[in-house]
Amino acid sequence: MGEMLMLPKYSVGVGDRFAHQAKAQLKACMKAAEAGVEVVPVWNKSNREHTIIGTEPSQTRAAADAAVKALGWREPYFVDADHITLKTVERFLEPCNFFTLDVAEEIGKAAKSEDVDAFLARHPELVGEVRIPRIEKPFMTDAAFVKGVANKFLAAVQDAGKIYRLLVERKGAGTFVPEISMDETDSPQTPVELLIILAAIADEKIPIQTIAPKFTGRFNKGVDYVGDVALFGKEFEEDLATIAFAVSRYGMQKNLKLSVHSGSDKFSIYEAIRSAVKKFDAGVHVKTAGTTWLEELIGLAEAGGSGLEIAKEVYREAFAHVEELCKPYAAVIDIDYAKLPKPHVADMWTSEQYTSALRHDQRNTAYNPSFRQLLHVGFKVAAKMGPRYLNALEENEETVAKNVTTNLYERHIKPIFVGL
Repeated sequence: MGEMLMLPKYSVGVGDRFAHQAKAQLKACMKAAEAGVEVVPVWNKSNREHTIIGTEPSQTRAAADAAVKALGWREPYFVDADHITLKTVERFLEPCNFFTLDVAEEIGKAAKSEDVDAFLARHPELVGEVRIPRIEKPFMTDAAFVKGVANKFLAAVQDAGKIYRLLVERKGAGTFVPEISMDETDSPQTPVELLIILAAIADEKIPIQTIAPKFTGRFNKGVDYVGDVALFGKEFEEDLATIAFAVSRYGMQKNLKLSVHSGSDKFSIYEAIRSAVKKFDAGVHVKTAGTTWLEELIGLAEAGGSGLEIAKEVYREAFAHVEELCKPYAAVIDIDYAKLPKPHVADMWTSEQYTSALRHDQRNTAYNPSFRQLLHVGFKVAAKMGPRYLNALEENEETVAKNVTTNLYERHIKPIFVGL
């Protein structure tokens, strides 16, 4: 095996629903480099999104490669097989070099009792007083507690191990970055629970470079964080402390870092993330997936003419199919249906009225979070338009790209990373 592919310290997950904004997204990372910080792009798109839109992961790779070549980017970049399972991994094997191992279906399924007992026997250090450096108070556990946590997460970690070993078999060890997603569970993991999960991952010999735990609060799609920012900050710091301890205690990857899923538009917690990362001299991966699709709509509306008409049509159709569109995302959206403008009203809007309602500017009294969330999950409408939507993006490329770059750099990369 050659040198292992390593994810740099700071990285940003950039979703691109229709594979048209790779250059605009990369320009935001280049602006960060000009400001003195390396933030590398990870282009991510899930199997569900590919299926809805009718695309292949190879198209995501082609768009990323073309952007890198066109702009002369010389730093690392990655294409993420986002939330893959054993059932869905096949189509991602060739084009991807970053794999988010999704074990949500296995979380909470009881592991084999003999596996739980063996885990407990391997890790006596997790029973009793557990001290994690840089967390003030020790955690008191007993065998029953550790068994309970193992019962909840061990089967999921074992499933991740199966996916990882398949990837090694098909791609070769060290040729890709593995991430494990543990955020789709009922409650945030405590530091000692995260430590137990990391010990299990180390046992499975999965050299993860990022992990996505569940944090306190709501991470709704496309809108700001809802919850106790101070509590989030405390949890984030404690998770960083736990990761640092697990790296030294269990010999995990030295560049192991936290991954914040649904990280786009969570403006109120960016300072907490920035402060914690600086305090611990840690890395972080922040996923900003669907926000680019919304900037496409904003760019089309801003361009006026046929672009504005398409943006209005997307909303009109989304409103007509609101239940169908929202159902798969029920746990991560919070729409006040009474605040959705009626389509005949939105049809009369100017470019400025449409963009003011959609653009995530909380200082603007016209900003409408419910309107934004519905359009966030409404990309299926644009997908059904096919070439008509894609042609509109190309015809209005300059306006659309400007919005994509500005949004990613000014609202996301700059407040989290620049100056670290």
